[in-house]
Amino acid sequence: MEGEFVLPDAGVGATPEVLALAKVVTRLRAEVADLEALASVTAVVERAKGALMAQEGVTPDVAYQLLLERATPHRRTLLEECWITLSRTGAAPVPPQAAVAPAPAAGPEPAPSPFRTSQYVSDAATTSGHRTPLARLAQGLASTSSRTPDDVAELLRAALGDTEGVDAVMIYSVATAGSLELVGHAGIGDAMAEQWSHIPPLSGVAALEAIADQRAVWLEDPERDAGRYLLIGDPPEQWPSRAWILVPGNRPMTMVVGFFRTRPGPFDSGTRSLLRRAVRLCGGPLREDRGPRGAATLQQDIGAIQAIFDALSGPAALLTPLRSHTGEVEDYRIDAAAPQSVDVAGRRGKELVGRRILETYPTVAGTALWDGYLETLATGLVYEGEPFTYEEVAAGVPQQSVYSVRVSRLGDRLVVTWVRHDTSEREARRLAELQRLGNLGWAGWNLVTDTITWSDQVYAVFDRDPELGPMRLEELPEHLVADDLPRLGAAVQRLLRDGEPIDQYFRITCATGVRHLRIVAEAQVDADGTPVEVHGFFQDLTAQRAAELALRESERANLVQRGMLKAERALAARLQDTLLPIPEQSLELAGLRVDVAYLPADSGLNVGGDWYSAIELPDQSALFVVGDVAGHGLAAVGTMAQLRFTTKGMTITGSPLSEVLGRLNTLLLHTATDTYSATATMVMGRYQPWDHRLTWVRAGHLPPLLIRGGEARYLAQPEGSLLGAAFDSRYGQEVTDLLPGDNLLFYTDGLVEEPGEDIGTGLARLAETALRLVQEGRSGTLAKTLAALRSGNRDDICVLEIHLPHAP
Repeated sequence: MEGEFVLPDAGVGATPEVLALAKVVTRLRAEVADLEALASVTAVVERAKGALMAQEGVTPDVAYQLLLERATPHRRTLLEECWITLSRTGAAPVPPQAAVAPAPAAGPEPAPSPFRTSQYVSDAATTSGHRTPLARLAQGLASTSSRTPDDVAELLRAALGDTEGVDAVMIYSVATAGSLELVGHAGIGDAMAEQWSHIPPLSGVAALEAIADQRAVWLEDPERDAGRYLLIGDPPEQWPSRAWILVPGNRPMTMVVGFFRTRPGPFDSGTRSLLRRAVRLCGGPLREDRGPRGAATLQQDIGAIQAIFDALSGPAALLTPLRSHTGEVEDYRIDAAAPQSVDVAGRRGKELVGRRILETYPTVAGTALWDGYLETLATGLVYEGEPFTYEEVAAGVPQQSVYSVRVSRLGDRLVVTWVRHDTSEREARRLAELQRLGNLGWAGWNLVTDTITWSDQVYAVFDRDPELGPMRLEELPEHLVADDLPRLGAAVQRLLRDGEPIDQYFRITCATGVRHLRIVAEAQVDADGTPVEVHGFFQDLTAQRAAELALRESERANLVQRGMLKAERALAARLQDTLLPIPEQSLELAGLRVDVAYLPADSGLNVGGDWYSAIELPDQSALFVVGDVAGHGLAAVGTMAQLRFTTKGMTITGSPLSEVLGRLNTLLLHTATDTYSATATMVMGRYQPWDHRLTWVRAGHLPPLLIRGGEARYLAQPEGSLLGAAFDSRYGQEVTDLLPGDNLLFYTDGLVEEPGEDIGTGLARLAETALRLVQEGRSGTLAKTLAALRSGNRDDICVLEIHLPHAP
């Protein structure tokens, strides 16, 4: 959706009177913004002005002028003058040695609970407690003419030594090839300064890590830190806690200040804020000493910026401040604009370039957005304003829309982007539905006002009565599962103490049981890097977690089952090998050459029930059997053994073949149970060598294949149904005379069946292939060759080849 370049309450046009009034308001606002820019922290400036107003009985504007007049003759910055003024409030100037008694020596205190709110919420008393060391530092910076990095390091050590236990300070700046050069130090000897004057780009150096990651590094546990970093000092234990804080400036920041404390234990939020403020206060002198590093030296190529804007998919504009001869910001000029930047008059992209904000949108003067421009230009802090309502007129019809504007500094200019929100009831309903369907809700915590805000869905996520209001941080451990306390506590500290974003899972107990939740949150920080506001969402993952656990349990059960099946397969295979040995060479039975091939299925874990038997009977005749038990595994192998041995036994005693099948059918029916009933197919033949006659029977099995005289044909099948199917099954028999040179195949269905294919096609293919192999002179290995040709077989294959040789 294309955006529109709009400003709050901007009218369609502006009269000269309105424009003149807008410029007057602009100049007044610019004075306040200029004061905030130099002071860096608005609260410091306002307190200094308030102190002068009380002492001198003057207005705020006069108080501001007094601060400027006092700072100029002594070559002080306005920020330094503010701290000096605050140090004199209600008392004589602060002496060089603060009247603060050092804390008595004591053992390390236990670490506070990460869920204690007071350590994160900004406290005015804590801020005022910083006044003395910061005022002393400002006074020292103002009274020192040279202000070299060594001077700054000594001032930091003197100002923070008594209250914070800072015993030494080292200041490094990035040199060539990513190495660090020691540019200032205090509290360390010359020998140590010489030893650490140059740090090559190595891993395990905290100062280098701070530069590389562009964030402060806090060393609070000597044993843990010694294992991770190369610690400065001899011995290193003389400074049990250390901090490396970047000097604010344009990114990437290339100067870092190291504080070495004699006080053990972690840095609380107040101390962290104080050290950051102290480094910020010294930023000007340090950058002055290292050469000009301000935005004036980083003029941007507007043409390059416009080229980048041309590739953007949303609205954006580059604003250049226009200043009066006194340095006040009077207006802004649009010097670059993205193609999808459209204003209320329909001007698009580069049509906006060259236009001035107050001339084009005069009613922006004096609004929160204008103040945001000035604050971002002065401090470099990103401004993200609250959504505001803007009324525009399209085709004579007024329409209300809501916009959010984001402003960031780029050198000495501003980059402005914006988003248009649809605040209709339907969109609000969609947002609520999105939270409900995703089972998530947003939450915010203002650490300055200590106010917590929950959307309605968060109450549902926590199963909490909305009448109770949002849950305080101290309440959370009461609902947490004990095992999750350490992990969530560490995440809370990273978020609220260090300002790092988190994405953490945890569990709570509620009336409905245990819930699995997720928090994703990030912190907004102030000019000192201290978190001041937290935004994020909570999501209920209980249903998803239950599904994951069920899946994991199913996988575990499958693994167990698979292991059992593998063990069963191994046992069944061993039984099969024992009960059904496959000969490696041809057998000679009753003047016949007999070859056997057995090939198990390529897939599956269980052993099949295919089997064969080829034995000589007491009357010198031979018995040939091929059978196929339905199913796989131990049960199928057991049934196979039962049929194989019973068949042998009854045939040896002289029972007719058809009677043997009938009794086998009865055997399977009577041994069936509620959990298992076996069925099987079988083909069985008895060969008499004295007349070359083969008598054979079948029970639901495929017909034998006879290859004779260059022709392959299937024998006519006698009556005979599946074994184990019905008590009244009848079995007939057929007689076939074998001639010298004949090849007869008994086989199981795995040799011919294909999924989705008619069985007749498979039988025809087998006949054609077998005949071709015999004609090629491969009748000696016909069974094994036919089985080997069935690669990718889905079922077991058993082939029994009977060959009557020619007379010698």
